[in-house]
Amino acid sequence: MRYGIAKGKKMKVLCFGSANLDHVYKVGHFTMPGETQSCIDYNVKCGGKGNNQAIAMALAGNETYFAGIIGRDGGLLKDTLIKKGVHVDYLKCSEEPTGHAIIEVDSNGQNRIVLYGGTNKTITPEYVDSVLSHFSSEDVIVLQNEINNVPYIIERCHEKGMRIFFNAAPYDEAVRDFPIEKVTWLVVNETEGAALSGEQDYESILRVLKQRYPNTNILFTMGKEGSRILTDTDDIKVDAMKVPVVDTTGAGDTYIGYFVRGIVEGMSLFETAKLATKASAISVTRAGAVDSIPGYDEVK
Repeated sequence: MRYGIAKGKKMKVLCFGSANLDHVYKVGHFTMPGETQSCIDYNVKCGGKGNNQAIAMALAGNETYFAGIIGRDGGLLKDTLIKKGVHVDYLKCSEEPTGHAIIEVDSNGQNRIVLYGGTNKTITPEYVDSVLSHFSSEDVIVLQNEINNVPYIIERCHEKGMRIFFNAAPYDEAVRDFPIEKVTWLVVNETEGAALSGEQDYESILRVLKQRYPNTNILFTMGKEGSRILTDTDDIKVDAMKVPVVDTTGAGDTYIGYFVRGIVEGMSLFETAKLATKASAISVTRAGAVDSIPGYDEVK
């Protein structure tokens, strides 16, 4: 089937995406316009949806490579990727400042993020072509919307016959013009699904997305409502697990990392979604993005 990969084939997983330095501020409540409040705690951590998803995929047991650009201030990011088992052969260093995020985490574990693109917005077609020359149709690529030239990457990967996961986050209007019809898996949450479809209720979001992109499988994550998978032959709903929430940062990235493991291993879609659900449930019980991602043995 189009979403599955035959067992026994040796393949690589490439995460082509962003790497950020996350400045995390623990606050009692989200800061209101005109308000100044003191933070309860402050840390600098590794982040970026590409970085997070690459680490999640590696911890899930995939042979994972990361491609992206960091600045001279990004040494912590490179060191952490290596420590977590991600191959950094195609990571590029630049004189520009590394992308960073300012994250507020409130007392309920919810987060609000301001993002500066930095080196993440300096991806060139030449760099893309250089990276993709090392991958083939047997391989998987995972993309997000925190780097530039995503449409170009999708087009080149489609030409090579790679399995393409595109997480339409963070969403902006430009995503509507991306060649999503050439993507194997479109991954969206409630906010991104509503913006891309123009609908609000879950059933309408799924219906519109599948009509608009009939050859693309849809992975719809719905927070505490669980997740939904829609393909040409399957419509699967998996409930979320009830756990005490400490911090939701990186939960969606963890889900994607483990979902890719299930697809690569040829697991059923239901078992794949269950595996990803367990991993993301563990992640929200811990603080941070990278630090909250569990290893495969723990999830099992």
